[in-house]
Amino acid sequence: MTGHQPNNPLHGLTLENILVKLVEHYDWEGLAQRISVNCFRNDPSVKSSLKFLRKTPWAREQLEQLYLTTFRSPSTWPGRAAS
Repeated sequence: MTGHQPNNPLHGLTLENILVKLVEHYDWEGLAQRISVNCFRNDPSVKSSLKFLRKTPWAREQLEQLYLTTFRSPSTWPGRAAS
C-alpha cells in the first residue's frame, strides 16, 4: 500500500538512495565509525550493505536516523515549528 505520508521525513527515498548519499558524505570508513557493522568495515559495497540492511531492522533504523540527523535541519522535523 502506497499513499501520501506527510509526516514521514524519508518518504520518497529508497534505502539505496539513503546509503549512497551517506557514503558520499562520510565514505565507508566514516560510516563504519558511526554505525558499527561489518558490511561497512570489511570490503564494503552498496550491494552487500543493502542485503544486510534489508534483513537487519536495527541497522536500517540506525542508518535512517543518521541520514536524518546529517541532512535534515531540526526546524523541518515533524512537530517542530520553523524558525
